[in-house]
Amino acid sequence: MLRTLRTHRVNTLTELRRIEKSLNGDGSKDVIEALTTGWAHYVNSNNLLSELRGMTKNYPFSSECLDEAKWQVIGDPASTKSWNYCWLILSKIKNESLIKKHARQLATKPAMWGGKTPNTANVDKLATACVAEWTRAIDNMLKQWTAPPKTPGK
Repeated sequence: MLRTLRTHRVNTLTELRRIEKSLNGDGSKDVIEALTTGWAHYVNSNNLLSELRGMTKNYPFSSECLDEAKWQVIGDPASTKSWNYCWLILSKIKNESLIKKHARQLATKPAMWGGKTPNTANVDKLATACVAEWTRAIDNMLKQWTAPPKTPGK
């Protein structure tokens, strides 16, 4: 399993989570390093974004929202409490209300409206639809964990 994580042969949340569960009792340095590397690769290789977009076909998940969450996690000293970069990002998106912010930004872009400036009612309608679909996707992913994945000793 460690070799699988290190060589990035798994690229879905479900598979990574299965491996994480099976190794969870082992807090050795090798296991923590492999889990950290595996989750970071999953996020940084756009597999997380691809899975989110697969779950949000009507209103594809915002890459800008994901990027902001990444920056917030990197700048957050509390992020060292978990090896799981993906969980940290998903939690940041949810806890910092990033979905609402980015749904609204997307809904106000003239490009979403054929180059025309949208009226407030249309912006509200599109933002609400994006929020609903994106929130459902984030919540479904976060259901994979019954408790936050913690780095031993943190």
